[in-house]
Amino acid sequence: MATGAIPNRPVDNRIAPPSALRRHGSQLGIIGVGLAMWLAFVVAAPAVFTNLDIYRAFAQTTPQFGIIALALTFVVITGEIDLSFPSIMALGTAAFCLTTAYGGAPWWIGIVCALATGAACGLLNGLLVAKLNIPSLVITIGTSFLYRGLELVLMNGTGVPLTADKYPAMHALLRASVFGVPVQTLWMIAILIVFWILLNRTRFGAHVFLVGDNPTSARLMGVNAVSVKARAFVLVGVTAVFSGLLTSIYGYYFWPTTGDGFLLNTIASVFLGGTSVFGGTGSVVGTFVASYIIGAINAGIVSAGINAFYTQLAFGLVIVISVVLQTLIERRIRRQSLTGR
Repeated sequence: MATGAIPNRPVDNRIAPPSALRRHGSQLGIIGVGLAMWLAFVVAAPAVFTNLDIYRAFAQTTPQFGIIALALTFVVITGEIDLSFPSIMALGTAAFCLTTAYGGAPWWIGIVCALATGAACGLLNGLLVAKLNIPSLVITIGTSFLYRGLELVLMNGTGVPLTADKYPAMHALLRASVFGVPVQTLWMIAILIVFWILLNRTRFGAHVFLVGDNPTSARLMGVNAVSVKARAFVLVGVTAVFSGLLTSIYGYYFWPTTGDGFLLNTIASVFLGGTSVFGGTGSVVGTFVASYIIGAINAGIVSAGINAFYTQLAFGLVIVISVVLQTLIERRIRRQSLTGR
């Protein structure tokens, strides 16, 4: 062999799995679990789940928590969580009622004040988490009580009617139908498109993934993790208030307890949609699909003749199974990355 010659080596013809498959494999798998559950409901109650009326009902009610889930996906991808959004829903809607019903301002000014309230709450959450390095699980439990208590004090525990005769424009925007499709779902689709572009086609979205996947690398690359996380929490605050208005207009009344019962559905939608509980991976499309699967669970259980008390059991199983599957899949992917197999 000549000096300096490189000996022939066997060529490894194995092709690495496509990056897209690795990135979305867990999401597709977990959505598959949810779809299998939905198919089980179709078999158990075909008269209900082959009727278009049930899907119109889903299209009206699911966006009430699904819109928040889309924004919460950003926060979870960064490796954080927000448990205060049910209280932000109430506080922001209370700001709308105080501005319009009590203050006499036009409805659009009330909406601006309400969304600004949500943004302020989200910004406070984000700064407390990212700037002071307080665990988001702990601090958002605290701010949840803070925002709910402030709302109850401001409203004195009373509600406000939001009927069509008082707010016709609001009902046209948030409660009507367009060619038979409930406007709530159209809003959710529009927000999905905006958030998909924001997450997958902007620098902010790339930074969200980077901060959640490897905070140290993000810092070395000059990414402002505080700003990224704060903006993600602001998205949750704004969408929470929008969902609060959507829910109140749908029910023709603002209740001081607005937001109660939304926590489990929203979080389950994010995790069922394939967003990793460890951060760094997630999809708003997965969350969108998972939201409607979660919306079908309650109706499916009741329609199948099962006691409604089993609904929370089903939600719990969905969260546990999704987190376990994510953990196993991510461990396998990391093992493959390290070994090249």
